[in-house]
Amino acid sequence: MNKMKTNILAALYRAGDGGLSEKELAKALGLTKKSEKKLSDDLAGMKKFGDVTNKKGVWRLKDAADYFEATITRVTPRSGFMLDENAELPVEYFVRGRDMKGAIPGDLVLAMKTADAADGRSPEATVLAVLAESDSLLTGVIVAEKNRLMVMPDKLCDEPLIIAKAGTKPLKVGDKVAFSIKKRGERHFDHTVAIADSFGSAEDAKSSAEAYMLVNGLHTEFPDEVLAEASKLDLDEPDADEIARRLDLRGEPIFTIDGADTKDIDDAVSIAKTENGYKLGVHIADVSHFVKKGSKLDDEAFYRGTSIYYADRVVPMLPNELSNGICSLNPNVDRLAFSCLMEVSAQGKLVSYRFEKSVIRSRVKGVYAEVNRILDGTADETIWEKYSRVIERIPIMRELAEILEKNRMNRGAPDIDTVEPKIITDENGICVDVKARERGVAERIIEEFMLMANNAAAALAMKEKIPFVYRVHEAPPAEKLTTLNETLTALGINPEGITERSTAGDLAKILRDNKDSDRAIVINRIVLRTMMKAKYSDEPLGHYGLVMPEYAHFTSPIRRYADLSIHRILTDYVYALSNEKMVKKYKKFAAEASLRASTTELSAVRCERECENFYMAEYMKNHVGEEFDGFISGVSPSGVFVGLDNTVEGMVSVAKLPLGDYDVQHGVILTGAADGRVFTVGDKVRVKCVSVNVNGGFIDFEFV
Repeated sequence: MNKMKTNILAALYRAGDGGLSEKELAKALGLTKKSEKKLSDDLAGMKKFGDVTNKKGVWRLKDAADYFEATITRVTPRSGFMLDENAELPVEYFVRGRDMKGAIPGDLVLAMKTADAADGRSPEATVLAVLAESDSLLTGVIVAEKNRLMVMPDKLCDEPLIIAKAGTKPLKVGDKVAFSIKKRGERHFDHTVAIADSFGSAEDAKSSAEAYMLVNGLHTEFPDEVLAEASKLDLDEPDADEIARRLDLRGEPIFTIDGADTKDIDDAVSIAKTENGYKLGVHIADVSHFVKKGSKLDDEAFYRGTSIYYADRVVPMLPNELSNGICSLNPNVDRLAFSCLMEVSAQGKLVSYRFEKSVIRSRVKGVYAEVNRILDGTADETIWEKYSRVIERIPIMRELAEILEKNRMNRGAPDIDTVEPKIITDENGICVDVKARERGVAERIIEEFMLMANNAAAALAMKEKIPFVYRVHEAPPAEKLTTLNETLTALGINPEGITERSTAGDLAKILRDNKDSDRAIVINRIVLRTMMKAKYSDEPLGHYGLVMPEYAHFTSPIRRYADLSIHRILTDYVYALSNEKMVKKYKKFAAEASLRASTTELSAVRCERECENFYMAEYMKNHVGEEFDGFISGVSPSGVFVGLDNTVEGMVSVAKLPLGDYDVQHGVILTGAADGRVFTVGDKVRVKCVSVNVNGGFIDFEFV
């Protein structure tokens, strides 16, 4: 379809049911007298082929209901996806490569539906015209074609693109670059590009990660006006007058426990045993005191939504002056906190709670690994000396945490055991090792205490009926639970209790019953995929996974805007602002903060996963040709995914499998090999690493 025809379709779509006369069309398209003859010819041809109709001189789209506006979300060399956000529920459409019309992510397009959803596949559509061009940045690698430097896009197409504008940095073959489209063609490989930035060798994970951050709008640097505000808060101690207005807890044995490398410490704890149970204090950095609504700091924090952590990098939500300085609950200095002070019964029930603006002085910067050594009796004299001022509190913490954990299990909360990677880099930022991140007793203690404080915050908001940002987790839809039943059956696992109306407790039982199974890791993954993604909402929809009717995120305001938001709301509650004024002040804010926090969380999770893939590939680059024991972690028509014990995952391409006509059954079994071999998720396998692509984050295996 030529440019004139696509413009005609776009103009008629925008005209709606009223249509346009030929004269009105010519005016809408800005045609010259010379071009009007072509308009007549094109309209006649389009009428003949059934694209448009003409009634009493008025042109309209035929089958107008099949046309819609959508935004391009993803593009690969052979396909793409677009999102129709104007439908009653947002719908994502699959687009074949030949039907993309050169559109790139972010483009607003006029599209036509060509096929309904079927067999679990997305509905299909074709791009008719680009209505609004995006200035999105894309990534690629510099290549040489006939002594000319060009860009091979990472995802857009399989052909190198001409560089129309080279940018300020010198370019060389193999450089990872970000580029924009300078001049558009009819197809992706007809575009010419302008280089926006160059990051060094595409074989370095660091380069690929930095490029990913830039093209996805994830700021690694703070704007000057934000840094200017932060510099005014580069303080050693809080204001003395503010300290005087607060509950003084500096005499309490409060301390923090975090990872050894943590610099942004936003939570501290205190505990004491009482006659009837426990006094538990969860003391959180009072970020909202420093980051005021309407400030440049707040605007930037709202935009970022969350800190991002990958490999040896932290991309913080707030500048270092706050995140590692005046807000961080560093030891032996006065810090402003927002304290949740709880009375807990001997059975682990929350008897009472209150929130107080406080000032604290952490006794020690605890480290998970060191506290775990105290708990298992392997701590040396140095560790005992470091924790001497709080050492007697640690057994009490374990005692209460075990009660709380047992209560959580008794509620039927699934204990999903996911293994996270730990990327280890050298002084140059190059990945030298990948390990499974360990989660010991100390980590679980802090997790239980944070859950309790988060629960108290949400309970308060629901009781007082004030606007709030809740952390919600809805029950999985019936079709997902049905699929889980079928998947477990296909794996030879008894799906007892898994029906369309299964509770979280039913999922928890499946996990418990298969805890020692060879397929335990993949069963955890399958159950996790069955559940909905948690998100933020201004409505208290409950938390399915925790089996809690009330839950929020209160404990990490340095790292998450959702937490900062509810600190701001709770501050006014503590200072006795009336309910009527609270609703007026925060109703709209809670809705906006919830939506933004959900969006940025998804973006951060994708970023962390993608960047980890770059670093894992960089690590495996030095292990090409070596053999590893692993397990089948997934199957698809294009091959078999294999996970290693250290969390690295690669793929055995279908081209390296026995000849056959392959088919995926129940999402977990690949059949069709001519020799009868079946590949099932969870099977133990041995593989050899045969190739690595750091730039794409791909690792290729073959079965030994």
